[in-house]
Amino acid sequence: MSGTTARGSRAAATREAILAAAERLYAEHGVGAVSGRQISEAAGQGNNTAVGYHFGTKTDLVRAIVDRHLASVEVLRAARLDTVADAADLRDWVGCFVFPTFDHLGSLGEPTWFARFTAQVLTDPSLRSMLEERAMESPGLQRIQAGLDRCLADLPKAARTERDDMVRQLMVLVPAVREAALASGRPTARDTWHDAGVGLVDAIVGLYRAEVTEPGG
Repeated sequence: MSGTTARGSRAAATREAILAAAERLYAEHGVGAVSGRQISEAAGQGNNTAVGYHFGTKTDLVRAIVDRHLASVEVLRAARLDTVADAADLRDWVGCFVFPTFDHLGSLGEPTWFARFTAQVLTDPSLRSMLEERAMESPGLQRIQAGLDRCLADLPKAARTERDDMVRQLMVLVPAVREAALASGRPTARDTWHDAGVGLVDAIVGLYRAEVTEPGG
């Protein structure tokens, strides 16, 4: 192995160690509570400036963690969308929204940190906007949105907006709570991530199809 190749391999390994350590620490303690020094130490780096050297700002580091996971989720989403026709029903579109994330989490082994990491990131307004923008760049999510629009055309606009917000919260909190339970050895309602996704699909479909009660009703 040449010197250049060896240095490149070491740099790649260092980056991976930093990403893994940052994801875990952010998941456990919150993004604002973790310093670059703590991440460097957890990643086994003697140089406390390693995080800044390899990733720049904290936002850049968070973005790198997000991108690493979203790339895998997008592959799963594209594969699922390949099996769905544009005339699919509501449950199919909700499944395309839920299962790629849950199946990705199921592929990571245990423990996982990404669900709790995402929940922590979303508590920071600037990072939240970055994460939402990153997610909505997905062609798959844009197609899912169009499918949901067709299926829910009869749902009043105000109710649709309210329920979309509820769905987004469920997509963050349900996997984060399950991930925390698994990490601490607590029992979960379903045995696998995929089965947990089935339960969430059921809940979201029911939420969208629930009766609309007007304010004051």
